Amino acid sequence: MKKIQIYTDGACSGNPGKGGWGAVLVYNGKEKEISGGEDMTTNNRMELTAVVEALSALKEACEVTLTTDSKYVCDAINKGWVYSWKSKGWKKADKKPALNVDLWEKLLALLEVHKVEFVWVKGHNGHPYNERCDRLAVDYYNSH
Repeated sequence: MKKIQIYTDGACSGNPGKGGWGAVLVYNGKEKEISGGEDMTTNNRMELTAVVEALSALKEACEVTLTTDSKYVCDAINKGWVYSWKSKGWKKADKKPALNVDLWEKLLALLEVHKVEFVWVKGHNGHPYNERCDRLAVDYYNSH
């Protein structure tokens, strides 16, 4: 399996509001930037969209180290929350409906294909790729 590093971030002007996401995929010294956004969305939705879109861009099964500043994404995967939500009919521990189910379902399908390790980094703390992804996300929603 190819080993890929992926860095992602999402941003929102208002929450909800106009949002963007950005990702940088790094393989064998080569980098690819991708970004997108929505007119009315949430920060968590953009964080999750960045992860889904980045993994969807891979053309074959890969071993991925995915770095994000989203506790929402990292904790949901690494602490197993998303699997619990799914097993309970997309209900959280407090019995409230889980949010962004469409994106979680896409991500779970992608995790069946790729071996992914989720790594959390503190946002806006000088991590070069995290800062770059943030700029991609913000630039996208500022230009659309």
